[in-house]
Amino acid sequence: RLLERAAKRSDQTGAGSSTALPVIETQAGDVSAYIPTNVIPITDGQICSETELFYRGIRPAINVGLSVSRVGSAAQLRAMKQVRGSSKLELAQYREVAAFAQFGSDLDAATQALLNRGARLTEVPKQPQYSPLPIEKQIVVIYAAVNGFCDRMQLDRISKYERAIPSSIDPELLKYLLDKGGFTNERKMEPDASLKESALPYL
Repeated sequence: RLLERAAKRSDQTGAGSSTALPVIETQAGDVSAYIPTNVIPITDGQICSETELFYRGIRPAINVGLSVSRVGSAAQLRAMKQVRGSSKLELAQYREVAAFAQFGSDLDAATQALLNRGARLTEVPKQPQYSPLPIEKQIVVIYAAVNGFCDRMQLDRISKYERAIPSSIDPELLKYLLDKGGFTNERKMEPDASLKESALPYL
């Protein structure tokens, strides 16, 4: 009942809103237990974190396969919706395949490509503590990752490449992305030359 009181009130009832943020501890990551299954339908989404991911240095340690937003992409900038594309699915597939890949050495080219891209997509969102990138710069960094500019790069060099990316991009393009502009066919190719050139020292 407490959670169901979270709502936006009409002007006739005094206006304002109250937000509920339930935090649930799961046992061995089991979200099908009694409490999670009763709380999840009430909320607008859930963020599921995992201890294993935390200790592997993936922070925030979010399980992208179990985490859901029912608001969806409606709250995202148009450009962010475009660049993130299938990255959530790729990350979920990567973590699933990576768990099995450690037991075998015979991997086909498609699996190797999935593992390679997934490792880099995992590395890219990491940011220094208390120093998050502005959203328009995040868009360009994710664009670089999903379009393969990091694929030939060693993992320990990706953070340096990320720091070099924003200064190599036309400030007008960054402003355009922030003002809810998306990557049109004409605009989509604009950052490619700069991203390719700034990647060369880190290959």
